[in-house]
Amino acid sequence: MGSAHKRPLSDPEVRVKALESLLVEKGLIDPKALDELVDTYETKVGPHNGAQVVARAWTDPDYKKRLLEDGSAAIGELGFSGMQGEDLVVVENTPRVHNILVCTLCSCYPWPTLGLPPVWYKAAPYRSRAVSDPRGVLKEFGVNVPEDKEVRVWDSTAELRYMVLPERPAGTEGMSEKELASLVTRDSMIGVALVEAQA
Repeated sequence: MGSAHKRPLSDPEVRVKALESLLVEKGLIDPKALDELVDTYETKVGPHNGAQVVARAWTDPDYKKRLLEDGSAAIGELGFSGMQGEDLVVVENTPRVHNILVCTLCSCYPWPTLGLPPVWYKAAPYRSRAVSDPRGVLKEFGVNVPEDKEVRVWDSTAELRYMVLPERPAGTEGMSEKELASLVTRDSMIGVALVEAQA
């Protein structure tokens, strides 16, 4: 055994490992297929895809126009579509408007573009308070929206999902599309975070 020490597994991690071992032992899942599925959603799908969409919109005005007119089609141009992402509307944060996403009925979420939904997105407190007190929720996430800036709440449904096109941060004018994409987070595409230019 090498000299590198791993941290102990948390209780939920131990349970997941035990469940995975049992399912593999019973022949109900193929560990390679499971690894591929997890890798797909952690590294290939999701926030990485959405970040590429945002970076393209920031650098290509024609693409941005198409994205805001028909999110599903424009995102499809980059090859990101599929189940849970067919009917997608993109809403733009501007100096006058800040958008935040929620699904009050369940947890409808555009997986192909934003990846795995965060646990808090599915939680009842977020789902209710994002509608009744969006400024308060944003403040808890560290986003202080000025009183003269409108906050719009977009409630996803089984038929229609949303994605936020965050504001491009100042000081990023010379950055490449790839560099810009590295700044974009899942939370900024939900509307509970701002994109920050890295020093």
